[in-house]
Amino acid sequence: MISHVTKWLAPLGLAFLLVACKPAAVEHPQLHLTGNTMGTYYSVKVVDVDETRAQALQAEIDRRLERLNDQMSTYREDSELSRFNRHQGADPFPVSSDTARVVTAALQLGRMTEGALDVTVGPLVNLWGFGPDARPSRIPGESLLADTRARTGLQHLRVGIDSESEYLYKQLPELYVDLSSIAKGFGVDVVSEYLSEEGITDHLVEIGGEVRLSGLNRHRQPWTIAVEKPGSGAGSVQQVVAVGNNSVATSGDYRNYYELDGERLSHTIDPATGHPITHQLASVTVIHPSCMIADGLATALTVMGPERALAFAEQHRLAVYLLTKTDDGFRVDMTSAFKKYSRG
Repeated sequence: MISHVTKWLAPLGLAFLLVACKPAAVEHPQLHLTGNTMGTYYSVKVVDVDETRAQALQAEIDRRLERLNDQMSTYREDSELSRFNRHQGADPFPVSSDTARVVTAALQLGRMTEGALDVTVGPLVNLWGFGPDARPSRIPGESLLADTRARTGLQHLRVGIDSESEYLYKQLPELYVDLSSIAKGFGVDVVSEYLSEEGITDHLVEIGGEVRLSGLNRHRQPWTIAVEKPGSGAGSVQQVVAVGNNSVATSGDYRNYYELDGERLSHTIDPATGHPITHQLASVTVIHPSCMIADGLATALTVMGPERALAFAEQHRLAVYLLTKTDDGFRVDMTSAFKKYSRG
């Protein structure tokens, strides 16, 4: 769908919204392309593009995103990833270069974060009732948790490449890979890079809250977005940022949770324990040139908790913004690398 847009606001549940800019004397034409993908929606803004060309662009965007779903969706039984998850052997399983690229990035981030990002924790996510399985009627026992954790682990997953093909290998027949913590970001990168290849340098691409920005908006000013304030409803601004030609991803536990046996259970699972996280870090925002990397890092830092996440981000010179729940509201921490993007 193509529509003319004068103002856009992220729907409830997302972490970003565009900040209105002071109108320029002359506004350039801007079109808004929207559609569905990866169990959510996409939103693309392009500047100085007429409607005829926009229709052709959107058709190609839809085609490329559909291909990603065919490669990496765990909700499609015939996707590459679903077929790999059903594969019981240790022999090489051929996959596309896209799937191999995303799994490679996930493995690298997993090693970098000492396992805080683990794309094999799907069985634990399902056990705690945040996947397709029903929510448990009681807290899972330690024996069941141990058995489930034994079917996870990045050390059991490998990517192989030869002169002709790319492959995935699993050392455990039951190993299950879920790329939802990184694939949306990769989809954003795919669309943004396609638009740049077409000479459309002024654009904004979002898939389900993960954003990549390039060039200038229709007012000929840098794109400016805001981080949403957790728990305050759509449109409540926490922090305004102008990130230049970069991506922004946010992860948080303040919307997706439930209570069981008097415990608040977050959808974010700590791979080291098999339990939902219990710390007070509510929201993590990461700025990075690659939306795929920002997406994965945001999840990993959420797992780490506020102190460890901040120390890790400073050590690696990452642009990161943290919101931690306190008795008086939220404590704000931002890394040195993030401060240059802050607009108050």
